Amino acid sequence: MQNKKISKYLSLILRHQPELINLTIDNQGWAEINELILKTTAFSLTFEVIAEIVQSSDKQRFAISEDGRKIRANQGHSIQVDLGLAPTTPPKILYHGTATRFLDSINA
Repeated sequence: MQNKKISKYLSLILRHQPELINLTIDNQGWAEINELILKTTAFSLTFEVIAEIVQSSDKQRFAISEDGRKIRANQGHSIQVDLGLAPTTPPKILYHGTATRFLDSINA
């Protein structure tokens, strides 16, 4: 349960509001893990806890850099980042999973 809370916290900080803890994120979305650990007061973070969350994420929400010093969210940013992904042409039909109670507002 604690890891789930930490994962949600990491999503908030790495995808949307790094300024909440004054975390520096580069243009590609990477943040120094040591800085993240030092600036986080909501949880007792360690590299091992972060690595476990990254490894156990079924949706691969986060990545750790090859040198093991940085972390970033892999998707869903509301802040400007360049993940280095090549543009692709979408298929003719795209599917979107949503609750039926939202259909009217989506179709509007």
